Amino acid sequence: MSIVAAFAVPHPPLIIPAVGHGREEGIRATVEAYQEVAQRIERLAPQTIVLSSPHATCYRDYVHVSPGTGARGDFLQFGAPDAAYEADYDSAFVSALDAAAQADALSAGSQGERSPELDHGTLIPLHFVREAYTRAGHAVDFKLVRMGISGLSPADHYRMGMLVQRCADVLGRRVVYVASGDLSHKLLEEGPYGFAPEAPRFDDHVCQAFRSGSFLDLLTTDHSLAKRAAECGLRSFQIMAGALDQTEVKAELLSYEGPFGVGYGVAAFTPCGEERASFSRAFLPQYEEARDRKMRELRSHEDSLVRLARRAVETFVREGVRPDAEGLLDNPLAPEVEELSSPSGCFVSLTLNGELRGCIGTILPVRRNLAEEIVANALSAACHDPRFSPVRKDELSQLVYDVDVMGKPESISDASQLDPRRYGVIVSTSDGRHGLLLPDLDGVDGTQSQISIAARKGGISLTDDDWRLERFEVVRHR
Repeated sequence: MSIVAAFAVPHPPLIIPAVGHGREEGIRATVEAYQEVAQRIERLAPQTIVLSSPHATCYRDYVHVSPGTGARGDFLQFGAPDAAYEADYDSAFVSALDAAAQADALSAGSQGERSPELDHGTLIPLHFVREAYTRAGHAVDFKLVRMGISGLSPADHYRMGMLVQRCADVLGRRVVYVASGDLSHKLLEEGPYGFAPEAPRFDDHVCQAFRSGSFLDLLTTDHSLAKRAAECGLRSFQIMAGALDQTEVKAELLSYEGPFGVGYGVAAFTPCGEERASFSRAFLPQYEEARDRKMRELRSHEDSLVRLARRAVETFVREGVRPDAEGLLDNPLAPEVEELSSPSGCFVSLTLNGELRGCIGTILPVRRNLAEEIVANALSAACHDPRFSPVRKDELSQLVYDVDVMGKPESISDASQLDPRRYGVIVSTSDGRHGLLLPDLDGVDGTQSQISIAARKGGISLTDDDWRLERFEVVRHR
């Protein structure tokens, strides 16, 4: 058995006494569960701890693994510069992961680290583990492999975990996997991030997966639910799940708390059968089947506007031909056809694995009718959004399309007239700069956040520039 145990742990800085100054007593159950995890790790005596943290170096399209022989970090940003730790890296394991990722065509490896310093999502588990070793009178003799998360799919994060499992086996390492990550950040109105009704639902969902060991539920978690809950640990947990691929486990939820508005879950997963011997726990093909079934269901219910956007993108990406709007419409009697024949501004948004993949639109119509507007904006979103590379053929089957038909913008005097769930916002200046944000976006709950994001998109300073507000409604087709 190469992966001898796996643990999911949170990373609230105040749990460190030098930072919390007594506030850690407010999450006493979390502290005690963390200590239990650390004691188990010490007794297991791993040669290597593989740890994933959402606060390590992260990229949208690449799972980063820290290179080099080791790193150091401290809690200076949290007011405790003397609470510092060092870790020696298992460089041979990192090299093996690099080679395995390349062989499996997985976008992952040890290139492009922005900062070598250990992040708090890594430091907090290290604090507890080192404390357990000290109490047991043992020298810290394990090495660390540290990785971030990414904007890649749940399948790719699971595959990363499978590579950890494979490399541990090939190298003959005795490995413990630690998935660092908090749950939702919006459990309480008085908390630092406010309240979202999706937050307790998300935490209940993940805690149930922790209790049952149903890793498929971690992979199929609704993207919108996770974003609106403002979680940070889900993709870390998905990598952990892959490290236990096809392995029976004893699953334990050791604690769950959220008194400060952030959900803290501690869970343990102990292999109780031969590694990779349980086909029922091969969750990657189960996830892919569920994902494909969901996409088929989505396609079967799309209306003419969404179908028009999708066909325009697919035709151009596959054939290199800019399609004609009329040739893409296959139902002249559809109720949306009359709407498509009238001029209107619209935005077309593309998402992939729950992450934005492109969004371009027009506030007011610039083409003869809405059909032409949709085609033009869909192609621009797919191929000319400066934030992203052009959509590839292999991404087409998993793209999700939204078409927002614009209502007429109206001037408003202040933010009290906004509602992020109902209205989009335009922030503009007299010199022509403007930034727009659509309504009802995952993770955008407050009006100030909505205004700030729109202003940033337009290169507008809310403190230095003279700016004005407009609001608008949309009819969203998805």
